Amino acid sequence: MRSLVLTRIFVFEYLTGGGIDPQVAGAGSLADLSALIVEGRVMRDALVADLRELDGVQVSYASSHFESAGADTDTVRHVAEPGEPMTRFVARIAREHDYAWIVAPECDGLLLRLYDAVGASRWLGCSKESIRVTSSKSATAACLAARGIVTTPALEPVAATAVDGGKWVVKPDDGAGGLDTYVFDDLGHAVAEYEARAEAGRNPVLQQWIDGEPLSLSLLCGERGATLLSINRQRIGLPDSAAAGRNERVVEFSGVDIDRIDRRGVQGRTLDALAQRVVAALPGLRGFAGIDLVWHRERGPVVIEVNPRLTVAYAGQSRVQKHNLARDLLAVHGVTGFEPDAQPRFRAFGGLS
Repeated sequence: MRSLVLTRIFVFEYLTGGGIDPQVAGAGSLADLSALIVEGRVMRDALVADLRELDGVQVSYASSHFESAGADTDTVRHVAEPGEPMTRFVARIAREHDYAWIVAPECDGLLLRLYDAVGASRWLGCSKESIRVTSSKSATAACLAARGIVTTPALEPVAATAVDGGKWVVKPDDGAGGLDTYVFDDLGHAVAEYEARAEAGRNPVLQQWIDGEPLSLSLLCGERGATLLSINRQRIGLPDSAAAGRNERVVEFSGVDIDRIDRRGVQGRTLDALAQRVVAALPGLRGFAGIDLVWHRERGPVVIEVNPRLTVAYAGQSRVQKHNLARDLLAVHGVTGFEPDAQPRFRAFGGLS
């Protein structure tokens, strides 16, 4: 069934939509964020391209004043007014559309504020409560652990001393990607970094570093369960050199390779079952969501965090799925004209039924 009703959708990706201004951020900060800006553009362009292919959808997107319009002149491009706060800009443009699709980091409550700016009736994405929980690494770990899911708990320094050996990671509780994430071989150095951040009001978490294969799961989440779209390998490394006197290493994220593990194999079936348990523990996950994890040689999959939004692994999913994934995402959000034939078949919560 083709949609006969024209549905207007606004796509806003924070880093490319005006959230970062080089005149304000400065060259040094932009250098650190350059990889994330590239990833943001990849996600935005993939989503806009998928939506443009759908009959009955009129899509527009946000762009910053320092980004060129590009070759695509058929898609409306919105730019914030000089000095206009991003939440006000998003709210203003969202009111001109039927729906808004927001891609933004959870840090500093940004995704939550954008949810409020758009309003529940226009929001294409996860529920406010699921965003609130997953915006905090410590809250996510506690929520999942309560359901018996293996994860990396946030530890107080005193509790960490009871853990045997290994490496330690200090990062923002609400951080995005690998930004401001340090790994230490020595617990004492990790605790010193943790306490310095806490004293400065930076809300850090201290966790044990999990050795193993870094993976991510791309999910299509609906009311009745979730479909595991792909199992992806993450390119994450630790440099050999350590910072002088601190024994710290900065986590380096260099991309993701999608659909690299067979979902029908033994490892794939284990990860599919894990995905169902995570989604059941966070029932407000809707549409596209991601799970970052490490496959430990002895412990198996250990969940690191949950992303309640598009991730860079969205790009290429329509090719992998051999159909337009945006259609399925609109279907699970109940957008008129994209159900019921577009409604995907979900696995039941809790396992491979």
